[in-house]
Amino acid sequence: MDNGASSYLRFLKGDDNALAEIINEYSDGLIIYLNTITANYADAQDSAEDTFVKLVTKKPKYNGKATFKTWLYTIGRHVAVDNMRKKYRHHEIIGESTDTDYINLENEFIRDEDNKLLHKAIKSLSAEYRQVLYLTYFEGMTAGEVSAVIGKSSKATQSLIFRARQALKKQLERDGFEYENS
Repeated sequence: MDNGASSYLRFLKGDDNALAEIINEYSDGLIIYLNTITANYADAQDSAEDTFVKLVTKKPKYNGKATFKTWLYTIGRHVAVDNMRKKYRHHEIIGESTDTDYINLENEFIRDEDNKLLHKAIKSLSAEYRQVLYLTYFEGMTAGEVSAVIGKSSKATQSLIFRARQALKKQLERDGFEYENS
């Protein structure tokens, strides 16, 4: 079991400190991932918070078929999509956030210049491409794990990742990125 899974098991057995461990370990990455869906930092924060509230109130069963992070991000994705549906029903407009908290979090999470350039190029792509590239590059998930999070078949996910990488390559080249000679 990975750290998140063992912490969640301890939480289910009544250890409230284990929930704090999960939140400390996964909240920043979850918020940044959810921002690829919501395109609004405040909404991403709310959805991440709702995800952790769901862990506390519903105590969903973790079956170990995927990594804990994959399982948690899948729950977060469903929560974010549900929140967006509710928001659309109330005729609110979802737009890009320029919140300084998000910018600070993003800068902490993405440390070196190459990753900043990569992140900037990813932000210019479609939401679907942003999601799979974020999960692949920044969260280090395999295609199978990404498939579980986004709810698509393995073959469809592999194709989506391939197309996203091609689009990213074109965007990086437009932005003046030069590949190192091997």
